[in-house]
Amino acid sequence: ISFTGSVGVGRGIAAACVARGAKVQLEMGGKNPQIVLDDADLKVAVELAVQSAFYSTGQRCTASSRLIVTAGIHDRFVEAMAVRMASIKVGHALKTGTDIGPVVSQAQLEQDLRYIEIGRGEGAELIAGGGLVSCDTEGYFLAPTLFSNSSAEMRISREEIFGPVANVVRVADYEAALAMANDTEFGLSAGIATTSLKYANHFKRHAQAGMVMVNLPTAGVDYHVPFGGRKGSSYGPREQGRYAAEFYTTVKTSYIG
Repeated sequence: ISFTGSVGVGRGIAAACVARGAKVQLEMGGKNPQIVLDDADLKVAVELAVQSAFYSTGQRCTASSRLIVTAGIHDRFVEAMAVRMASIKVGHALKTGTDIGPVVSQAQLEQDLRYIEIGRGEGAELIAGGGLVSCDTEGYFLAPTLFSNSSAEMRISREEIFGPVANVVRVADYEAALAMANDTEFGLSAGIATTSLKYANHFKRHAQAGMVMVNLPTAGVDYHVPFGGRKGSSYGPREQGRYAAEFYTTVKTSYIG
């Protein structure tokens, strides 16, 4: 069984497969962190954060909805994000010039709006978005939404929203950023924006995620390499690449005398 979906359904499938001895491969949720360090190129950091959090309407398991930003660049990053988000075009997904299409369904739109209200209720500051967008065609169009002044304990920092909603959390330094990035039940994708080879190499080794991006969006993956995560994000062999073929292969050893 190869399954892609929610953690709850995936765990149920895993239990059933184990009970009857079936091979199982699970790709489930994510709450992917994007770290931005003081030494990062601000323009690069903003662009990859926008693509990670909002492109494909945030409806990717590899989307980054946790933007963990160190104190020295935090205010400039939030300001630059608000400016960049103002230029994002929401509309019909097949129309020329559109950056972000509609949310997939009424139910998903309601979930996104519910989490926006949860963020407000938890005391996070709404920087941009938060409401519906009027377009020429009917659809569930939601403005990309960014919160700031949030904390790691808030639900918007811990639960997968699966929509164009992200929040910025301020931390003191790289060590605090790494600890916060790993403080999650998920471990699919993780990114860092930095010009430091030291921090980039340390992050690649110590980020508790199956896929790590340096100065690239967390949601940009290639089909020819293994895809999968750790902890509650994945179970079993990786998808894609040679690992996908291995999952569907039964090994037989023959001896001839």
